[in-house]
Amino acid sequence: MDTAHARELLARERARVERELAGLIPPGGEKQELTHLDQHLADGGTELFERERDAGFVEQLREELAAIERAEQRLADGSYGRSVQSGEPIPDARLEAVPWAERTVAEQAAYERS
Repeated sequence: MDTAHARELLARERARVERELAGLIPPGGEKQELTHLDQHLADGGTELFERERDAGFVEQLREELAAIERAEQRLADGSYGRSVQSGEPIPDARLEAVPWAERTVAEQAAYERS
């Protein structure tokens, strides 16, 4: 994959992740005071579920952002498109789908199993 296209893919993914993070983290931080709202007893359970779900999304997005940053560093140092594990080329089709991919599909599957 050529460098310009890789840079474009990573920039697009970075913008997407940052936009999604901004939508999940309320202004002023991750905690909001809701005592001023009239709440039904069941609202507490719903609110807790939504906070936990959003916290999971935020964690996943932060991990993606960190992976994008690592990919941008590999692009800068000339190692982008090669597995961080074996040095084997990562197929362009995989990089198109997951521009921050660090391993080949087989290596990633083995990594996730361990």
